[in-house]
Amino acid sequence: MLKKILIALTLSLLVLLGTCAATFATAAAAKAQFKQNTPESQPARRSLDEGGTSTLQKMIVESGSVTIDLDLNGFNGNSSLLARPATLQFAVGANSFFPILVFNDLFRGPEPGSMALIPAGANASGYSLPAALGASLKQLVIEKLPSGQGFDLAVRDGNTGFTFFNVEGHQYNYDANAQSLSITGGRLVISKEFANALGRPSDAGSVVGKISIGAAMQPIEITQLVNGAPKSVVMPPLLGAAGGAAPALATGPDVIVGSVDSVQQFGISADNNFVGLAVGTTSCNNGDQPVDWLQLPNTDHPVIPQNLYRMSGGANNNERFEQLGQSWMKHAFFALEDNQCGFGCNTNGCTTGSHLCSGCSDTYDASLNGTQNQIGSRAWVNPFTGSFPNTANNHSNPQHNHTGTSHRVTVAVSDLDPTQNPGATYFAEAQYIAPSEYTWCLAHPGQCNMYNNASYHQFTVGGTPPNFTFSSAGSTVRLQPAIEAWTGATINQIQPDPGNDGIWFMGYKVTNPSAGVWHYEYALFNMNLDRAIQSFSVPLGPGVNVSNIGFHAPTQEPGWANDNIPGGNGYSSTPWTVTQATDSITWNCETFAQNQAANAIRFGTLYNFRFDADQPPLAANATVGFFKTGSPIMVATQGPYFQDQTPTPTPSATATPTATATPTVTPTATPTVTPTATPSATATVSPSPTPTPNPTPTPTVTPTATATATATPTSTPRARPRARPTPHPRPTP
Repeated sequence: MLKKILIALTLSLLVLLGTCAATFATAAAAKAQFKQNTPESQPARRSLDEGGTSTLQKMIVESGSVTIDLDLNGFNGNSSLLARPATLQFAVGANSFFPILVFNDLFRGPEPGSMALIPAGANASGYSLPAALGASLKQLVIEKLPSGQGFDLAVRDGNTGFTFFNVEGHQYNYDANAQSLSITGGRLVISKEFANALGRPSDAGSVVGKISIGAAMQPIEITQLVNGAPKSVVMPPLLGAAGGAAPALATGPDVIVGSVDSVQQFGISADNNFVGLAVGTTSCNNGDQPVDWLQLPNTDHPVIPQNLYRMSGGANNNERFEQLGQSWMKHAFFALEDNQCGFGCNTNGCTTGSHLCSGCSDTYDASLNGTQNQIGSRAWVNPFTGSFPNTANNHSNPQHNHTGTSHRVTVAVSDLDPTQNPGATYFAEAQYIAPSEYTWCLAHPGQCNMYNNASYHQFTVGGTPPNFTFSSAGSTVRLQPAIEAWTGATINQIQPDPGNDGIWFMGYKVTNPSAGVWHYEYALFNMNLDRAIQSFSVPLGPGVNVSNIGFHAPTQEPGWANDNIPGGNGYSSTPWTVTQATDSITWNCETFAQNQAANAIRFGTLYNFRFDADQPPLAANATVGFFKTGSPIMVATQGPYFQDQTPTPTPSATATPTATATPTVTPTATPTVTPTATPSATATVSPSPTPTPNPTPTPTVTPTATATATATPTSTPRARPRARPTPHPRPTP
């Protein structure tokens, strides 16, 4: 929460809070009183107190250009009178979040933010740039630093945060008629870390060039004030490729993850083998109706599970895509009504705070999403309907004794250690599950927005075990789960019971690592399918030899009081049993009848299945069986066959599905029906599975299932992210 309070130290947040009527009044007053004592706010605050009618605009960069002139002699201590000039030209990334405040058309000052630089040309007269600077040329940013940093601006690597230059001596000039900002006269000063990287620490503070910036600005918040008090706020949509028009919003409420903002570490296990992470998120209402945001004990608000994944293995480090960790669910409270997705926040006719209004956004930083007493067990929620009871976040009676990893995204240190995972790529994913989307869907058939609620973002892992850092690499990919980032894989979306349950994704990839060997890699991701997945079977051609059979699943949370998981030990982490027959290979966990806490593929989790074979792939149908209810289905994939063989349409299986529950809305994730059939056991094969953080003994139950239906895969659209203004602070729940 500290970060939330500190955010309140910016003027624009005070102004916006003042517009939120009675719901915001108490929080705004407290934060305004706190803000009056901060030096940064004094110039703008004095302007607000001058009386009369006035206008305050918060603006960001629409487009622009940057010129950097360097004398390369300054990087090697060369005192030659003959300069070695290099001129670097950049375009400024559209909608870069470099905010300024303009009061009655007068420039009041910049706020912390950054401009993304896009290389547009270089003239170095045959000279070469220092290696570190040249390697970062395509990911440089100009950053406005917070006060107290010693410098106002810095030129950094946007991915790693490495500072090349600090900027001094510059002047800001704003043209109100043209809505343009120029920054001139800036001197580039070598930073301490760049001087050290050059092997010349004594050069820190040396001036090696100059910088000039020109930018067209656009307003993102326009506040009308009367006698210093805000009376109205307009949040125009951002300008861009669509010509500045507001985006077409979906019909009904539609909460999406507009941005996966950050990943931070907040704890370490007692044995130093696991770390507890949290993911910062910004949600946006992509719909034309409000999303209910009524905090506990009301049960009509979104819940937010968070996940971490790794892509690694093979010659190109993209052979497999695995989930490394999962959190419980953050319970949302008090929507902030910002405009961080640029949809054009519209609060007309909407009760702010208790609803996320049309086009508006709401941010939880990683520290808030990692606050342990605000994270409830996933077992309470139906991920398709979003329903859960008001006891879904009970950490007392008896009291939870939290460790550094409890309820957070728990990941093995060995899975993050850069020395053990060279070349690996990491992705954070967040999902918002909103009951009001399903309620609207029931009342308005065809207006169902429960299928686009996950987004992901790539991060680079740094640090020294067991303490890790996570720096952004690229932008958030909206409306898609992280499995879509698996390079070179085929990903299909599957909905086994449209209108009654959610969706899951089937991913597969076949590689040929050596002559006569094909590696088969499968990933099953359950996005919001309440029935869960219990078995997976791949057909094999006659005579195919299979080896190196493996399985991987993310770490499960241990048992906690009030977690709604039968048995008191949390969900099982037992690896799935594998059964190899002459015509198929099958993995399965226990059935629902055998163990309601079995290690099924529940919502928000991804499990991996793999093997090597001596034959190349042909198109085939795998069989997937469900945990709670529903008959098995067949899904398109590839399997090993001799090239003159034709795959049989149905894998050989020995058991029939067991559950008979009806997929209706339930208040918890645990159904009340009891399956009636018991699968028969068959002989098992005991291959050596791929090591995972859960070295639990393998059970001996080995049912498989006969397919009776075929799902039709569908695809999920991609969307381009937009710039993110700084969010308001929120009151403490």
